[in-house]
Amino acid sequence: MSSLVKEDLQKKLFKPLSQNLYEFIEIEFSVQDRYYLCVSVTKNEEVKIIMVKHYRIGLDEKYEVTKKWSLNDLQMIDGKEADTDNPFFDLHFKKVYSLEAYSCASKYAFARTVNKLNHAYLKKDLQIVNFDSTYINDDSIWSSNNKDCLVLMRICFYAFNLVCLSLCPLPL
Repeated sequence: MSSLVKEDLQKKLFKPLSQNLYEFIEIEFSVQDRYYLCVSVTKNEEVKIIMVKHYRIGLDEKYEVTKKWSLNDLQMIDGKEADTDNPFFDLHFKKVYSLEAYSCASKYAFARTVNKLNHAYLKKDLQIVNFDSTYINDDSIWSSNNKDCLVLMRICFYAFNLVCLSLCPLPL
């Protein structure tokens, strides 16, 4: 589902703006409408953070840019609490925007993407606080291009070992 939404966002909103959509997450902003927080790169290699409202008119999907910021203006991403599994975070520009992601995993996906694009394009000292750095930085053992693939692979390995051990006969 999310890949279809990403493809639709790219085609209807970002391509006409000459931007490439890298990541988007659904955020809880309004009860009636859906909102997405998107990270894109322009042809001039400027990283943008864009809040998009998603609505329908008949059978047609529509997207409207409601807020737009430059990554250069972002001072800090505050994950609120690194020790708890919560979807709340703050984006610190000249003003602080308190947001709620759809899930804690999507909050981390957003922070990872912003961090990666910051290192690729700006190389500025961006503060990412109150996040578990193990899941944010690319140099950690848990990071991969397939996001949480290594974690899943490890869980499968342990489950397979448990199944094998449970099938072994016990000596009497």
